[in-house]
Amino acid sequence: MPLKLILFSGFAGATVFIGGLLANMFDHHIKDSPVKAQLVHTLMSFGAGIILSALALVLVPKGMDELGVWGVMGSFSFGAILFMLIDRKLASSGSQQATLLAMMMDFVPESIALGAVFAIEPQMALLLAIFIGLQNLPESFNSFRNLVRSGFSVRKTLTIFFGLSFFGVISALIGHFLLSQHPNITAHLMTFASGGILYLLIQDIIPESKLDNNYLTSLGASLGFLVGVVGEMVI
Repeated sequence: MPLKLILFSGFAGATVFIGGLLANMFDHHIKDSPVKAQLVHTLMSFGAGIILSALALVLVPKGMDELGVWGVMGSFSFGAILFMLIDRKLASSGSQQATLLAMMMDFVPESIALGAVFAIEPQMALLLAIFIGLQNLPESFNSFRNLVRSGFSVRKTLTIFFGLSFFGVISALIGHFLLSQHPNITAHLMTFASGGILYLLIQDIIPESKLDNNYLTSLGASLGFLVGVVGEMVI
């Protein structure tokens, strides 16, 4: 069993729990103030920049390298449309778990792709693990706050997030042992995830991170994207 893959995916998954801890700290241990609102929204926009860099630098380029035009168009469109349909279904159901399921929709396929890529391109797998981990922070941050506001206790929500943090390792191992010899399928999976992630980014994360008459949040998104560019250059 590849220890490095477990470490990579373990980091990517651990940030689900860390995001919940950060949300709990901000919501229950820091007094409401304009500065607090700016910090929360800037963190979310920073995460949006990270997610965008993952799409632009890793997920989409990998799909373009392996697939033809129709393959990229098909997988990307299928991901965007499927995530839209699931998002609409979850929103209409009013389920308390809707925001949590939305977060997992991109985490699981990305982790499977991480495991598949690991055997072929370990450096790319490391970069993808960093991207997944960093994007999980704002998503879990927002999900935690929504769940607690909908009636879940802090302890129960943190327990759920702790359990979900291991999904990354499980998904990565599945991808490694089942898909590492199938780069074409992996490319379809990464492109599919790209379409879905971009939908969620524009539908949920960017609107949530916006503050009226505040420009720091937009700067946070730009800095998040820069972190992804630097990561790609260094790794």
